[in-house]
Amino acid sequence: MRRTLQLVLPLVILCFFATIIYWIFANSVEPQTQRFAPPSPHVVTRVLEKEDFGVTLHSQGAVRARTESSLIPEVRGRIVEIASNFQEGAFFEEGDILLQIDDRDYRAELIVAEAALAEAELALQQENARHEQARRDWERLNPGTTATELTLRKPQLKQAQAAAASAEARVETAKLNLERTKVRAPYAGRVLSKSVDVGQYVSVGSQMATIYAVDYAEVRLPLTASQYSFLDLPSVYRGANPSIEGGPKVVLSSQSLGKTYKWEGQIVRSEGAVDSQTRQIFVVAQVEDPYGASVPGRPPLKVGSFVQAEIEGRTLRDVYEIPRGVYRENSYVLIVSEDGFLNRRLVNSIWENELSIIVDAGLGEGELLCLTDVPYALEGLQVQARDEDGKPMAGMLTESASKPGSSGAASTPSGQPRG
Repeated sequence: MRRTLQLVLPLVILCFFATIIYWIFANSVEPQTQRFAPPSPHVVTRVLEKEDFGVTLHSQGAVRARTESSLIPEVRGRIVEIASNFQEGAFFEEGDILLQIDDRDYRAELIVAEAALAEAELALQQENARHEQARRDWERLNPGTTATELTLRKPQLKQAQAAAASAEARVETAKLNLERTKVRAPYAGRVLSKSVDVGQYVSVGSQMATIYAVDYAEVRLPLTASQYSFLDLPSVYRGANPSIEGGPKVVLSSQSLGKTYKWEGQIVRSEGAVDSQTRQIFVVAQVEDPYGASVPGRPPLKVGSFVQAEIEGRTLRDVYEIPRGVYRENSYVLIVSEDGFLNRRLVNSIWENELSIIVDAGLGEGELLCLTDVPYALEGLQVQARDEDGKPMAGMLTESASKPGSSGAASTPSGQPRG
């Protein structure tokens, strides 16, 4: 009996626990599983609108004078006087006498030439009288006949007339030479350098100074072929030389002692060749009165200064200006559809700068441009669109509308590509 109990009791205990475990599993309630969708990302959007965009071209160049000349005497002699403004850096006006060459020899030459002219004029008067006397004598002695030119002293008259004209020309030359002893400024300008002074003898053709004009300055500005196409400049053909009046405006800027100064000008012409090394085209900007004090506190625009240029280009009509950061892979942007899904849109860029891309095709007015940089943005990704002030866009699905209900049915996850 005791041995039988030792054998049966463990079996009874095992059956008891087995029965309990079976009852637990048989009466357990399977938990309801529910899939939760991750929240849709919030993105900032902008409503696309067509606009007119003014292109600004950027370039740089060095300031140069409109004209730079060598001051050369037309007569020889010793310099007896120089003007106070005949110094390096000094300004002068058109017609100012810059230096005086000894004119005593030229005054004497003028006196001699005037005396020779008086003699020639006297000889011409005498020959005129002889010609008239010969004509009257022939008509009195040989009425009704024609006299020869030699009989009427016409060759002698022509010779006297030529001698008088030659003497008069020598007087004019002497006057010119006398006037040329006063070396005058050919235009309003400034002295760049000089190589003569009082007491120095100069000959015809020797260089006395280098001067340049200051009525306006010029700047050669290089542009690429693409930039040049956005300038409103007329094409120049053989037989025509159109002037560019009211050409594109340009703003030149330069820094000095930590300050930026600006000068306004305009494009007046383009050069006739493409640079063989850089393949660039040069346009010429002109700034009037670069040394004038029209703006208080602004330094003069000196020759040789390096300046930055902003050139007014063409106005692009009915285009879209979008931030440069939303232009992906130089080919597409992200558009948020009306039901809140991302779509890739290929666009055509016609102009770009440091901040913006200008698009003329591929976008529609009123569409929502995604401004947020969405990592690994997939086609059909559902998003929550907001405007640039952070307010939800009207008509967009809200996050609560995409959450699953309590029925246990799984909804489309808002953070996954649209199926």
